[in-house]
Amino acid sequence: MLSKRTTFIKAGLEGCFLSGAHRFAKPFLGGLGAILTLHHVKPKSKRAFQPNRILEITPDFLERAILRVRAAGFDIVDLDEAARRIAEPGQHNQFVVLTFDDGYRDVLEHAYPILKKHNCPFTVYVPTAFPDGEGNLWWLALEQVILEREAIRIEVDGEARTYMTDTTEAKYEAYNDVYWWLRTLDDKKLHAFMRDFCARYHFDMHAKCLELAMSWQEIAQLAADPLVTIGAHTVDHSMLSKISEAELRKQIREGARILEAALGVRPRHFSFPYGSADAAGRREFDIVREMGFETAVTTRPGILYADHVDHLNALPRVSLNGDYQSLRYLDVLLSGLPFYVWNGFERVSVA
Repeated sequence: MLSKRTTFIKAGLEGCFLSGAHRFAKPFLGGLGAILTLHHVKPKSKRAFQPNRILEITPDFLERAILRVRAAGFDIVDLDEAARRIAEPGQHNQFVVLTFDDGYRDVLEHAYPILKKHNCPFTVYVPTAFPDGEGNLWWLALEQVILEREAIRIEVDGEARTYMTDTTEAKYEAYNDVYWWLRTLDDKKLHAFMRDFCARYHFDMHAKCLELAMSWQEIAQLAADPLVTIGAHTVDHSMLSKISEAELRKQIREGARILEAALGVRPRHFSFPYGSADAAGRREFDIVREMGFETAVTTRPGILYADHVDHLNALPRVSLNGDYQSLRYLDVLLSGLPFYVWNGFERVSVA
């Protein structure tokens, strides 16, 4: 079930492709390249209720995307090479960087064989609580509970609310309502709510996290491959806008320390945890610079330009969203046109 927003965006991407506007825009807005954001890579599910489908692409689409960007003249490079090319505009081919957030096991099982086959460097950003089974995968817990029940009951600001979840449409309505309410909570309240919610509906968050996230042994297996860069992604993957500066510093510092202890190498690259596109700002960018990371990627949508040489701690990315698994949409996104419009007709947005 596609939201009105998703339907609108798909129509816009389709219109850009069919009109050829992206081809005219690319020489002016295509920039130096792009960093792609991915999460899960797994076979397509036939289940009707999939509110987190946006976080998944299929192995087939990943392989076709790799072939498409190379056929279009892009090199696929690692973050170190991307930073070098940003500092040397006009001297290299356009490039794409592949980045995977959260360290899910399906990256090892389904994405890695394809990436290895095509000799593609890539980065995996690991929240260090996840390999220990301590990740708060609340969005997935909410999905699973709603999937399995015909009604759920929660308490919002002291008021009991009951949601009927006996149809696919009702499940989506309940999920969206609760999901966006949870996004308003601070980190402690969100954790407290999910502890009670999971206990009430017998959902084992620890077991689910261990099932979905790579173990430390599996992360080390990937890290041993020169194609792979392991980046930092805080400890708990908390919503960026809902934690204090002191907590953010602690999360970044501890995440890097734990990765170094586990893998023997201090991570040089960082990914801000989830939040709205503008959740990371000057304060956050300055923190990662102070901590010595060479690059930091954000949730801001955008293409890379020469001006980003002064903002390597605030790099935008292009999401490979599970609702938009179309090579023509990928062509449009890499033209830079949608992001130029999205960012208020600015190419570089780091305010």
